[in-house]
Amino acid sequence: MKVIKKKPTEEELERLNVKSWPTWTSDVHRFDWSYSDTETCYFLEGKVVVETDEGNIEIEKGDLVQFPKGLKCVWDVKEPVKKHYNFGDIKI
Repeated sequence: MKVIKKKPTEEELERLNVKSWPTWTSDVHRFDWSYSDTETCYFLEGKVVVETDEGNIEIEKGDLVQFPKGLKCVWDVKEPVKKHYNFGDIKI
């Protein structure tokens, strides 16, 4: 299961209407997670290492990331996170 990560342009963020998405915050901690739906998120603050069977993904401020439905992983929040998120299939 492939995680997509990229640095979006302002135009891409506007097209996706990212600023209207809900926000989620987390302090530094580590936890198991699994995705029951595809999640797309845009990181406003923080740093995370997401550990998957296919390797680790480092995510930081300014990254647009899409996690596929069915993914099981471990989130290791290294710096407090604030992100916009949206569930469902979105083309990024």
